[in-house]
Amino acid sequence: MKNEKVWKIAMTGVFAALSYVVFTFLQFKIWLPGGDATSIHFGNAVCVLGALILGGVYGGIGGAIGMTIGDLLDPVYVVYAPKTFILKFCIGLIAGLIAHKIGKINEQTDQKKIFKWALLAAIGGLLFNVIFDPLIGYFYKLVLLGKPAAEVTLSWNVAATSINAVLSTIASVVIYMALRPALQKSGLFSQVKAAAK
Repeated sequence: MKNEKVWKIAMTGVFAALSYVVFTFLQFKIWLPGGDATSIHFGNAVCVLGALILGGVYGGIGGAIGMTIGDLLDPVYVVYAPKTFILKFCIGLIAGLIAHKIGKINEQTDQKKIFKWALLAAIGGLLFNVIFDPLIGYFYKLVLLGKPAAEVTLSWNVAATSINAVLSTIASVVIYMALRPALQKSGLFSQVKAAAK
């Protein structure tokens, strides 16, 4: 039991580091009027992948911590760090709920069912983000920056978040389907199954 807890915490740290690196160094930043920016990135894919492997809570925490640190270290995004933490944690929670509680993905052996539940989990978590990231971002900017800045950036944020969702869905499912057999072969899948419960 103690080793399982240590493993979960260690893997959460791995996913936090991975989401930070992917979000920070593999992003295409789009500058917006007023000095604001949005970006195309694969950070959300790491969050979903963490939820598929570790479960919603640990996967969500890993993705949320990594991307929040990325925001805190970027002068453009630093004011959005609290919003990022909450939204990315929710992506993981939703993806984990769909994959593990509803689809029972770790108990499946049929590759088509595994693919289906991984895809549905990714879509569910990222659809939440497509709706709530721009919406919460709009109200966040309305309070922090004033109405004109919020209205100008809303359509750009919707577009960037939608592109990120499509790219992250594809990436997270493809990587999960490739990693799952490797985890099984290495003997780590039993720890993954225990972590996701």
